[in-house]
Amino acid sequence: MIVRLTIEYDGTAYCGWQIQSNGLAVQQVLEEALAQVQGTPVRVTASGRTDAGVHARGLVVHFRTEKVLPLTAYRDGVNVHLPKDIAVQAVALAPDGFNALSSATGKWYRYTILQHSVRSPLAARNAWHIRSPLDLAAMQTAAGYFVGVHDFVRFRTTDCDAKTTRREVFAVEVVQRGELVTIDVRGAGFLRHMVRIMAGTLVAIGLGKRPAEDVRRLLAGEIGLRAGPNAPPQGLCLMEVYY
Repeated sequence: MIVRLTIEYDGTAYCGWQIQSNGLAVQQVLEEALAQVQGTPVRVTASGRTDAGVHARGLVVHFRTEKVLPLTAYRDGVNVHLPKDIAVQAVALAPDGFNALSSATGKWYRYTILQHSVRSPLAARNAWHIRSPLDLAAMQTAAGYFVGVHDFVRFRTTDCDAKTTRREVFAVEVVQRGELVTIDVRGAGFLRHMVRIMAGTLVAIGLGKRPAEDVRRLLAGEIGLRAGPNAPPQGLCLMEVYY
């Protein structure tokens, strides 16, 4: 059978989702916990990967097994063997042919900014601290330019190995709730660091360092124009994967 899990984690202590040689990965910790319950090695396939320091509320993984256990074993049983910063939130049997990666139709990411003159120790793990006031209206205007199918070649890191840089963004919403500003990005797929560079560009616009129109010009491929900075990883969270 195919078991589908929804995973939540605080990525602060990890080198990212995917197993690597340079540090402890969320995938490694989850697979070790699953093996404790399953009694055999388990290799999971994820809906995508997150980088070091990035969080997830709704990352989806699947694995195949011939050993039938109660579904609660894959949540409550596995959570017993997981550290406090990783938890299985939901478990279900998936239909034949389901693949957490290739079956996904879209993702929802949220980038969180703390707008306050003084840093917050409690928010330091999950928000980018910006001391100066942000022009929310300018950020919202710029966010609208991202919606649609565009070439996001200016919004990826140099080590991104995607075969095409055209992506479809369904919606980008910039909302302020008290001291927190959130940037919600929903799309069919994303390039490496794409959402973080989008957030960095929107913050530069919000600080008055560049006009909102720059987003449209960047997507149009205007020569000599560069996107904003790569926003810090702790502000990013994968909220949900769509199927």
